[in-house]
Amino acid sequence: MKYIVLSLLTLLLSACSTATLDDYEATTPELHLDHFFNGELVAYGIVFDRSGKMLRRFKADIDAQWEGKLGTISEQFVFNDGERTTRVWQLTKENDHQYIGEAGDVIGIAEGETRGSVLFWRYDMDINVDGVNYQVTLDDWMYLFDEKRLFNKTDITKFGIKVGEIILYIEKRD
Repeated sequence: MKYIVLSLLTLLLSACSTATLDDYEATTPELHLDHFFNGELVAYGIVFDRSGKMLRRFKADIDAQWEGKLGTISEQFVFNDGERTTRVWQLTKENDHQYIGEAGDVIGIAEGETRGSVLFWRYDMDINVDGVNYQVTLDDWMYLFDEKRLFNKTDITKFGIKVGEIILYIEKRD
């Protein structure tokens, strides 16, 4: 009986584990940021609060250029409420699987790593909500669908507690 309870407990705990990059090692096509984020792209996204209520929608026109290991990604956002913002990322490809980046509203250095068709990207950012700035952590999971399409799921946390989520679809323009 003791072994049955222990086995059930182990099964329950393993069902609660979170995904890691190693889970995606064998997935294809392989994601290389300097290949996918190169040229003109368009993104469509939705921002949710912690309860799953949709807060905002947006479209972003993206222009991405690489010179060797250095990349610049310029994002022009237009939100459904009329707000327009720009974020310009400066990225460095550290090796075949690791990237670092900086942007004006990112605090410190963003760090990302790929495995197979997936990237995990983590960074702290200042966001403004109703005129008040908050420092939050963003955990981005990017999933390459094919050579032209990528899906992005971002958890937004504060003190380790999920306060929001962003779902994003990005497509390369022809």
